[in-house]
Amino acid sequence: MAAGVLRTVPLAGELTSSLISRVAARYGLAASSVLRLWTCRNSPTRHDGGGVRADAEVVLNGAGRGVLAELCGVQPAVLARALPSFTVDDPEISNSRDAALAQARWRAAAAVAGEAAFGCRLCTAQRTGQALRAVRYLPRRQRVCLRHGRWQLDADADQPLEHLDLRLLPEVVAAQRRWPGVARRAVRAGVEPEQAFTLAHAVVAHWWEQALYWEQEEIWPRRLHQLAGGNAGSRLEWWRIVGRDAAIFPEVVAVAQVLLEPATAEVAWQASGGMQPRARAADDALCHRLGERGGRTWLGPELAADHGSPLNDWRGAIVRARRHEAGPPGWREDPWRLKREQQPATMAGQLRVMAAEAQSGGSGTRWRATVSAEQRFRITQLVDEAREQLVELRGVHSGTTAEVARTLLEHLSHSAALIDRALVHTATAAVAAGVALEEAAAWSRLPAQELAEVLAAGEGED
Repeated sequence: MAAGVLRTVPLAGELTSSLISRVAARYGLAASSVLRLWTCRNSPTRHDGGGVRADAEVVLNGAGRGVLAELCGVQPAVLARALPSFTVDDPEISNSRDAALAQARWRAAAAVAGEAAFGCRLCTAQRTGQALRAVRYLPRRQRVCLRHGRWQLDADADQPLEHLDLRLLPEVVAAQRRWPGVARRAVRAGVEPEQAFTLAHAVVAHWWEQALYWEQEEIWPRRLHQLAGGNAGSRLEWWRIVGRDAAIFPEVVAVAQVLLEPATAEVAWQASGGMQPRARAADDALCHRLGERGGRTWLGPELAADHGSPLNDWRGAIVRARRHEAGPPGWREDPWRLKREQQPATMAGQLRVMAAEAQSGGSGTRWRATVSAEQRFRITQLVDEAREQLVELRGVHSGTTAEVARTLLEHLSHSAALIDRALVHTATAAVAAGVALEEAAAWSRLPAQELAEVLAAGEGED
């Protein structure tokens, strides 16, 4: 194969591995044949089923970059501008004794330059003349192809789709057009746009999980069925995973915009009771504001009853800053900081769990396969509510003895009651799923007879 006979131009943000695959296709060869031009020091990451992940990335050494530039028929500077990983050095190949040889190492795209998604094939064809698969570094806040009305899906998941059709969902496309304005607002507020989007996405993804139990929710089911081609049918659970990010995108942009507005921080402060803390009520003004801006005037009470949302941490940080309450030593109070445990599960992760549950066949070896979604949700809700009660005790040790004692005892007793209820729900679910009563009792630190009486009397009812 004569290098550079057929010129292949890179796409902006394209994975180096994606470009190599397109070069191979241009010459009518398998990608593995072209990859032999480099000495590969390892193998690409694969799915559990054995297939190579679409987001498997290649990092090249200096000699290897020269080979790719010659092969594509373009200058190395062009590749450096287009390919985020092109100039990334890997010590294993850049500093080795064989550095003069063209070498490559496989890496996960997320560990090199961020989230990877499938590119729009129509755009690829217009740009390169090849209607081929391309994979690009594309953050979740930029997944809509405005030209062709497509949502570009994560490239790390083991599923066959590259995009979702948005032509019947103009509100998703409109949200993408609004995002640059929200990003500019974030910059003016001193917040990284990526942080604002990430927090808003976590908030709304949390709502998405709860929405199954919202009787008045009609917007997301309609969108999801449209994304599924008209009807998700018997694959509803699969589509809820694959279609989530596209379905919730308008609300994510709306929530990010609301949280960045200075007036929202004031609403959160007033709703908390200001310098005289009070419990959250069903008519909480912040929750009402978010529900209204999300096109759901009825949603406020639902959000007010939810104590496990990342929104509560944002609210808490705003309120604590105004009360001048100090956190633990080394704690950095940042309203836009999202805790690791609050990050929503990715599509790839959820699909892996679904596949594992399908293999277990409901035998009881997998919690999610044997415990209903309603039971899991109730347990999580109780634990989150208890956590929220305890978080509100931070900095409470000031005031009269009676005031402090009353606040501590009321919150602690409420938290204890919630944990007790969560314990009973969990034990009930475990025993119903086949766990021996004696084991459940030992894990609960209760006598087996006492646990048996509790379960027999209430069957896990509050």
